[in-house]
Amino acid sequence: MTEKSIIFFDIDGTLLNHDKKLPVLTKKAILTLKEAGHEVAIATGRAPFMFEDLRKELDIHTYVSYNGQYVVLNGEVIHTNALDLASLGQLTEEALGNDHPVVFMDHEDMTTNVPDHDYITESISTLKIGRFPTHDPNYYKDRPIYQTLLFCAEGEEKQYEQKYKDFDIVRWHPVAVDVLPAGGSKAEGIGKIVQKLGFPKERQYAFGDGLNDREMLTNIHHSVAMGNARDEIKSVARYVTKSVDEDGIYHGLKMVGLL
Repeated sequence: MTEKSIIFFDIDGTLLNHDKKLPVLTKKAILTLKEAGHEVAIATGRAPFMFEDLRKELDIHTYVSYNGQYVVLNGEVIHTNALDLASLGQLTEEALGNDHPVVFMDHEDMTTNVPDHDYITESISTLKIGRFPTHDPNYYKDRPIYQTLLFCAEGEEKQYEQKYKDFDIVRWHPVAVDVLPAGGSKAEGIGKIVQKLGFPKERQYAFGDGLNDREMLTNIHHSVAMGNARDEIKSVARYVTKSVDEDGIYHGLKMVGLL
């Protein structure tokens, strides 16, 4: 067999198609990688509880979640990076005054600071995870929060970007952005895993499509952008495969010589 490699896969728009389904050929390709002895991992902006079923289906126990803020290697947490509590409190108060709700997220659950809001329903429903945040405006005060969702129209996040330098703000939906610790990224989380496992850069691969994949695709030696990715994401990747709806994972793995 070929030398053992590690391959990181984004979820939405990469492993899962736009209907949030795992294409049959994608699943077969992942299982083939595992049977060949390669290390298969997930690198996502999702919370751990948002892709538990997918991990079980693919028998994957290593993952980077919350865009690098909560990292698990073979079922063991090896790295966490929480949001600054004081800054989060200030942002939450300001956002509430602007009618911009927030959702607080730790490794187990998510809660919102308002009872109900159309933006929350509209964006989270697209994830098709079968759950919505409960209402608890004080949830963030007594536990580490690894990511917050801020709900606002495109462009409205600029006021927060300029003021809250402790945070990186990345849009993932027309009415929702991720709020992350500054400097945190999937690439940082991946670094924690490959450092532990000792994979050289020549045997590191990553597949992604979103704005939150930029650092990962820039830094990983064999980076593959999905055909459905934005042009700015394709431009930083070493390879571009077909879209997720055209079995892009399978064709990309063939392209880089892993299948």
